[in-house]
Amino acid sequence: MSDADLMKLYSQRILALAADMPHTDPLPAPTAHADKRAPLCGSTVSVDLALENGRITGYSQQVRACALGQASASIFGAAVIGCTREQVATLRDQLAAMLKGGPVPDAPFAEYEVLTAARDYPNRHASILLTPDATLAAFDAEALTRTQ
Repeated sequence: MSDADLMKLYSQRILALAADMPHTDPLPAPTAHADKRAPLCGSTVSVDLALENGRITGYSQQVRACALGQASASIFGAAVIGCTREQVATLRDQLAAMLKGGPVPDAPFAEYEVLTAARDYPNRHASILLTPDATLAAFDAEALTRTQ
């Protein structure tokens, strides 16, 4: 990757998002938890959720990822409170499509536009998708616990 490619990929906006990640404090009483790892790059995310009536009322994330994964977690964390599993799944699908050349995700996740430069770097896509993937896994773990 050339220096010009790196500058394009790691813009000031991406670096600013990565440095200002919301919801990093632990939740006092999470109702759901999941850990996810991107095997290609080794990025990891741990997510705790507080859920009421199928909606996220509390959210905490611990992210160990590249700046792109951190920026994604920042965008996601800023908009996730109040979302349902269906809304997170829609965002995850739209984000994956965007990374393959599709449109930017719908509001409230339209800020993912900043990561369109990552389209040309498929080895970074798993890190970008990690936080929504972990959140979906936490929803699924909570649903499994309820049915047992």
